[in-house]
Amino acid sequence: MTRFEFATATRIVFGAGTLTETAKAAQGFGRRVFVVTGGNVARAERLLGLLKKAGLEVVTASVIGEPTTESVQALTAQAKAERCDVVIGFGGGSVIDAAKAVSGLLTNEGDLFDYLEVIGKAQPLKNPAAPYIAIPTTAGTGAEVTRNAVLGSKEQRVKVSLRSPLMLPRLAIVDPELTYNLPPDVTAYTGLDALTQVIEPYVCTRANPMTDGWCVEGIRRAAKSLRKVVEQGKDVEAREDMAVTSLFGGLALANAGLGAVHGFAAPFGGMFPAPHGAVCAALLPYVMAANIKTLRESAPGSDALVRYEEIGRLLTGKAQGTTEDGVQWVAQLVKDLQVPKLSKYGCEEKDVAEVVEKASKASSMKANPVELSKDELTAVLQAAL
Repeated sequence: MTRFEFATATRIVFGAGTLTETAKAAQGFGRRVFVVTGGNVARAERLLGLLKKAGLEVVTASVIGEPTTESVQALTAQAKAERCDVVIGFGGGSVIDAAKAVSGLLTNEGDLFDYLEVIGKAQPLKNPAAPYIAIPTTAGTGAEVTRNAVLGSKEQRVKVSLRSPLMLPRLAIVDPELTYNLPPDVTAYTGLDALTQVIEPYVCTRANPMTDGWCVEGIRRAAKSLRKVVEQGKDVEAREDMAVTSLFGGLALANAGLGAVHGFAAPFGGMFPAPHGAVCAALLPYVMAANIKTLRESAPGSDALVRYEEIGRLLTGKAQGTTEDGVQWVAQLVKDLQVPKLSKYGCEEKDVAEVVEKASKASSMKANPVELSKDELTAVLQAAL
């Protein structure tokens, strides 16, 4: 068995209504709380009321769209100026990541670019991050239990990570009630991202017995509830299933890895204004098909092929499900949920070579179950345009 290790948030609390436990937890971490929300601050009114009622001093800030190096620098400067000692991220994956980065930079000297991967110096953080409570309001990224923050750089047109085990949240509160009112398109895109993040770690080169369990259970729950939660957004059980799938995906990817879908998604998101989940969804069936084809040619007896067959059974419920069944199930779901082609976001044939070049060097690509050539990567991207 390959060596593996496991690290996650110090504490995870899951369940409907658990938002109410935030204030008591924050009291144990500090007195002056920096709350990062999305563009609609009104969604956080209940949380802010709970914190203030508990006697905590609250400073708020918003992240509109996906976080950038510039926005995180500005947020950090604000948090430092306000002398905040606790950070809370309340929102989707972008908000969770932005606040996570702020928590890491609050307690470490220097600039963001001293610690940023790829376009920075990639120095390790020396000090533990400020106490951070992550509260997701979507069911997709699982960022509440990961050790990195994905940030975009407008200048370099790329997404990169600020990464450190010292940035793992002290507390992740996953309250499915916070997702009840998400619109169908956001539910679909984030849900398909969650599905991707239990499929890719299951077949990746660093899969391990701990992450396998989360992936299998996540795939099973997504197969049962993803379509339902888009079509029937008030279905409480389906919302809970997708919140669990998202959480399990975060646990799995942080402790195993991802693959070519996310290898593409990072550079694509840096170059084009596209929702991360929609990018993953558009690519997923084509990456699955390419991996299966190449595995059959180069490693016909591989464990990854066996796992793709299991994915086919889990998604379709067929006892004799095949790898092709899994691909077809995902492709049909993506079509039914009206996920747009990637050309909608401005990517054209002339951009393909640059995206492929960047994707081939992405960290997520390293864990893909089989090495895909640039010609194979090009074919995948062209199929998704």
